Amino acid sequence: MARIGVFCFPGTGHINPMTALARTLERRGHSVVIYGIADTEARIRAAGIEFMQIGAEHYPLGTLRQLDEHLGTLKGLATFKFTVERVRNTARMILRDGPDAVRRSGAEVLLVDEADMGGTVAEYLGLPFVSIAMFPPLIRDARIPAFCFPWQAGESWWIRLRNILGFRLLSRVASPIHKLVNAQRRAWGLEVRRHAVEFLSPIAQIAQLPAALEFDVQGLPDVVHYTGPFVDQQQRPPVEFPWEKLDGRPLVYASLGTMQNGSESIFRTIAEASAGLPVQLVISLGGGLAPERLGELPGEPIVVSYAPQLELVKKAAVVITHAGLNTVLESLAEGVPLVCIPLGNDQPGVAARVAARRAGLVVERSKLNAKRLGAALAEVLGNAMYRESAARLRDDIRGVDGLNRAADVIEGALRLKGKGQATEIRERVMQGQIPALGISFYRPE
Repeated sequence: MARIGVFCFPGTGHINPMTALARTLERRGHSVVIYGIADTEARIRAAGIEFMQIGAEHYPLGTLRQLDEHLGTLKGLATFKFTVERVRNTARMILRDGPDAVRRSGAEVLLVDEADMGGTVAEYLGLPFVSIAMFPPLIRDARIPAFCFPWQAGESWWIRLRNILGFRLLSRVASPIHKLVNAQRRAWGLEVRRHAVEFLSPIAQIAQLPAALEFDVQGLPDVVHYTGPFVDQQQRPPVEFPWEKLDGRPLVYASLGTMQNGSESIFRTIAEASAGLPVQLVISLGGGLAPERLGELPGEPIVVSYAPQLELVKKAAVVITHAGLNTVLESLAEGVPLVCIPLGNDQPGVAARVAARRAGLVVERSKLNAKRLGAALAEVLGNAMYRESAARLRDDIRGVDGLNRAADVIEGALRLKGKGQATEIRERVMQGQIPALGISFYRPE
């Protein structure tokens, strides 16, 4: 059995699935510690996972809420640019504090959220690592658009050209992160990376996106493993909800997640769009706004700060979502179709995959109004195709058991059953049995 260290981006949509994966690994006898900032400690410890703080100097308690509140005011490219700066600052903290934390924790192997840059710490310390994607995996294949674009995949020359140009734009926007990390790599004697995928693990890259929801493209890299949702219902804290107010009408559940949920206008548009239909609307504000701030809304929806999402989704006819991957997967795992309003970051790419699998419709934020959203909602409610497609995805998702499949990949890739040490995998890389993408296992004195 192994001592596993974890770098996880400090957002609810990352912490919830990562702690679920950590719990699965611990049930198999491994010991897991998650390195994080002060704001993540309570949630990680509540899941029963060991926590070790990093970033104490620059990320005091309360920092995360300030960052999330600012993110909630942004849209489109501004959202992505802010996220890039946020990832860059997180990377600086991890490169500064990470090596010492890993040493003190006694970790033998690392799991690294693809939104973090902890892979460079692993290389510096000579430890094998596995990359974990909480969004559509980063694949450098011209047939598939980068995860942040709302495009469909394809084989034609113009789609390939568009995707290549999209990757170049993504690389340009993300260049501040790569410059920072490469500067530290030079200081540590590690090879400089040119492309974003080269910062990922050469051993295994695990995506909680199920293969059934990925674009239908053959010949993707063997190092990428599609699993399924990382959901552990037992670790979700109980949330009070006025169940007695549900009146039996088809339920529409609406949530914009916990990070980009500060837009009053979008919530009002959702209420107005739903009011003209024979449905009951439940809006979860995700902590971004107080329910009183919205006042009276058309159709008198049930509005709560937080909702027991897993339980409500089971009762829903349709889910209106920002297309955050966790909400999408939790909905599809119950066979519930979606209306997606992507707000930024990976959400356009997630929404594009939902549309490609005909499990829902997409309404762009720039074109959002009550009439257009109401028409999309009516179409998804009234056309059996969307529920049938969502049901097929539900069956596929339930058939894979994402958490245990991910744990199997981790144990197999890192040989954690058997020797239970990092030595074997390091030797296999150095002997050329596993492609190392130029990794040199440098361990400082």
